[in-house]
Amino acid sequence: MISQSRSRFLDLAALAALEQKRFTTRRRIEGSYSGRHLSRVQGGAGEFVDYREYTGGEDLRRLDWKVFARTGKAFVRLFQDETNLLCTVAVDASGSMRFGEDASLSTSASAKSKLEYAQWIATALSHIISRGQDQVGLAVLGNELKDWLAPGGTPTHVARIQEILEQLKTQPTTQMAGSLRQLFERSPRRGVLLILSDLLMDDLQETFAALRLFRHRGWEVVILHLVHPDEERLPPGVAFRLRGLEGEGDVDCSPAEIATQYEARFAAFLTMARQLALGAGCDYRMVSTAIPYLHTLGEFLIERAG
Repeated sequence: MISQSRSRFLDLAALAALEQKRFTTRRRIEGSYSGRHLSRVQGGAGEFVDYREYTGGEDLRRLDWKVFARTGKAFVRLFQDETNLLCTVAVDASGSMRFGEDASLSTSASAKSKLEYAQWIATALSHIISRGQDQVGLAVLGNELKDWLAPGGTPTHVARIQEILEQLKTQPTTQMAGSLRQLFERSPRRGVLLILSDLLMDDLQETFAALRLFRHRGWEVVILHLVHPDEERLPPGVAFRLRGLEGEGDVDCSPAEIATQYEARFAAFLTMARQLALGAGCDYRMVSTAIPYLHTLGEFLIERAG
């Protein structure tokens, strides 16, 4: 279905080249109607995959009578159904996602704030997923679940998602585990959870513990870890005032005094985040906001398709 929206983050002309691509799952999923993704349920009229012994009370139409005639044993044929995708796009709305919004302080002309980058990607994904006749939902994460729309596929539903994304504001929060647990409680059906976040939070361990709840229920969890280039390496200058975006206050310093130590600690943070994600069974991809979002999205969709 084609989504209709006037969102400034929906560039239909730019997305035309990606509309033939599809956000695919790497694991079997559940869905409500026939589609083009592998289902968790075997049986039906999809591709034949195996036999198993017949048990009393089953539909005799599934019995393989040729095998029965040849061996005298009753077997039913198993098929791999296909189904639709249920994808919930979860956007981190913590204060640190505002980093980069002051373009005058950025050393990268193409870099946007992490929040704006997430808005472009999430809006594009909502369009592409709905175009593929799949269902997309939205969760806005902070200390608590601020906004939540269960997956749907109608043009009105997708337009509402894009409207919420366009109006998204950050919150002065440093935690995300609670909102993920709320989302888990409201999402009984398995699907794909795609998270757009900078993972800069005080409760990082608890956040990945919450993500394990989704994985234990059979969800596929994909993390796009958004990193601004000026976070990885401090920009040149004589003196800076570092301003906390989540209520931490200001710090005056000279980059020359802290650059080496800062860059080493940030590199260690990236390594830790990746290890926690993989350890929780999540798919992980670090994304630089210096790279145009269409390039990132195209590579991501190709990678997902295998």
